[in-house]
Amino acid sequence: MARVVQKFGGTSVADPQKIIAAARKAAARRAAGDEVVVVVSAMGKQTDVLVDLARQITDSPSAREMDMLLSTGEQVSVSLFAMALQQQGHRAVSLTGGQIGIRTDSSHTRARIQSISTDHVNRLLADGAIVIAAGFQGFDQDGNITTLGRGGSDTTAVALAAVLEADCCEIYTDVDGIYTTDPRVLPEASRLDSISHDEMLELASLGAGVMHSRSIEFAKKFGVPVVVRSSFAEGPGTAIVPAERAVPRPVSGVALAKSEARLTLEGVPDQPGSSHALFARLAAAGIAVDMIIQNAGHGGTANISFTVPEDDLEAALAIAGKVANDLGAGNLSHNQHLAKVSVVGLGMATAEGVAGQMFAAISAAGVNVHMITTSEIKISVLVDRNDASRAVAAAHQAFGLEAADGHSANATPLPIAKSDPLEVVRRLEGMEDLAIEGCQLDTSQALVSFLDLPDTPGVAADVFAEIAQAGLFVDMIVQSFPQAGLAEISFTVPAADRDRAIAVAQGIAATRGGRVTDVPHVAKLSITGVGIRSHAGVADRLFAPLAEAGINIDLVSTSEVRVNVIVAAEAGERSLALLQTAFELD
Repeated sequence: MARVVQKFGGTSVADPQKIIAAARKAAARRAAGDEVVVVVSAMGKQTDVLVDLARQITDSPSAREMDMLLSTGEQVSVSLFAMALQQQGHRAVSLTGGQIGIRTDSSHTRARIQSISTDHVNRLLADGAIVIAAGFQGFDQDGNITTLGRGGSDTTAVALAAVLEADCCEIYTDVDGIYTTDPRVLPEASRLDSISHDEMLELASLGAGVMHSRSIEFAKKFGVPVVVRSSFAEGPGTAIVPAERAVPRPVSGVALAKSEARLTLEGVPDQPGSSHALFARLAAAGIAVDMIIQNAGHGGTANISFTVPEDDLEAALAIAGKVANDLGAGNLSHNQHLAKVSVVGLGMATAEGVAGQMFAAISAAGVNVHMITTSEIKISVLVDRNDASRAVAAAHQAFGLEAADGHSANATPLPIAKSDPLEVVRRLEGMEDLAIEGCQLDTSQALVSFLDLPDTPGVAADVFAEIAQAGLFVDMIVQSFPQAGLAEISFTVPAADRDRAIAVAQGIAATRGGRVTDVPHVAKLSITGVGIRSHAGVADRLFAPLAEAGINIDLVSTSEVRVNVIVAAEAGERSLALLQTAFELD
């Protein structure tokens, strides 16, 4: 007998007929002898209907009352789902988030889970009932109803699977698995049989709409096996598995985040504390920053660019403007008509030429790249929103993903490791707290930078095509937002290859009118963990101790599961110790 959590989204329960069909899937599991918990979203567009009702009353409803209103959508669907199961001859009990015991913080409309009680659900399962749980909702310490924000039902399902130590969490949706890119954007996308937690975290955070990144955070943090399947057709779906079980493809998928806004502070004093001054205030306002790019400083100043969701642009501009005045920085510019296109793959860390291949494909499609940032398993470029679909198609075709061989023997999820009950309780306190896995120091790299390169379409493609031809392995790549028509691109290579990298770079610069600088030895610090992007205060915790110690940051790149910073080589060991203390790793 297995214990299974099944989640059905809004399209899967959009009308009574679909509710009855979904209930049959749960009933089939129970008839096979399994214990079943079902998590259900609101029916179809019901949440939109409720939001519209509120707007007909007031333009500024309180967050608390919106939570009270929106939580009713799931209560309708769970009760109907339970009725459908009862009609089919099964014992079923519907529960709200409060009845289950999903305790959250008090951040209305975007609450985070703090703990979940299992007593009530376990008693019902032991009595043979199918438990129908309302997704998306919980309650705070004062008994107020709270909602979990976008993707909240996915988060509820995976969190329940974690606390109940379920053998599997099945996510039923309107697609039959995880695809190499959104099939609605590119019909040639193909389904993957398996994908790693880290790859899925990157894809989910970058705009892949099948699952929300917070639910994948839970899956990775607590070892929950997840399978994504279609509600409307039979099939194996896609298993989301630990990295050791996944196929290490150089590129597994292409993601598109459509609504990105970019802010750039120009002429920021290149001194310790500048980055901290900015990101501490953004964190205090609860604004989660995505791409962070600080170029290698020269002339005593540096530029800091970062992206936020378009909805947060107004608040971020107000904060950035105050910081710019306080620091005596130059111009503050922004653009809210951008999109981010990213390729993700576990095998990228050991494959040569992936970046060059991506940049060449996008350039050939006539798309100009404004910014670049990379991590070990992701390369992201910022492009004009109107060019985004062409960039996705070009990258997808360049890596042959329309013919991706997603089938592997690794598609079956690992069983969840059973733990001592007291240890499980301890780990689940503060379930959505930031989980930093480690901080690594790499002192084996050199930093090479192009300055004043004309910002023409294809500049990055040309640069990294020649670097690849020279057989140079590149780690970090950062292209900051161009100023006055000139681009700046920095990258790191093994220090042993520094002379060869400089020679190649100088040849490129000579033909394009730019110039080259380098630092023979740098220290790269990498923070890895779960929730790095979704927790607004990560950048603050990273920059604060370095600023207080007078350590300047020369370069920054970010991803969902990792933040990389470059500091002077002589500050490497001290920076490592400071960050280990800041993130409680020592």
